[in-house]
Amino acid sequence: MSVAEELAGRERRGTVAGYGGARRPLSDLAPGARATVAEVVTAGSPETARRLAALGFTPGAVVEVVRRAPLRDPVVYRVKDYEICLRRAQAACVHTVGTSGASGTDRAGR
Repeated sequence: MSVAEELAGRERRGTVAGYGGARRPLSDLAPGARATVAEVVTAGSPETARRLAALGFTPGAVVEVVRRAPLRDPVVYRVKDYEICLRRAQAACVHTVGTSGASGTDRAGR
């Protein structure tokens, strides 16, 4: 059974990658938060999904929000032992579960 099939089975039971809870876009997480990638979705751009997967945003990967630029865009994420900077539109394509760490808003309440 592939990782994607296993995660899909867990998702049907309400636990993707061992975590319960609702999916949230990666772009909604605050600095310091950690989550597990559930899926990468794009509206009509399979190239974007392939590129994000090539960068390490695959189901089951743990992602941490490292820091956010002063105007909230771009954001630095740590995935698979390296840091990558994404714009909010790209990060919104990555759906996560199992958020831990910081709350869903930054210190300014955004």
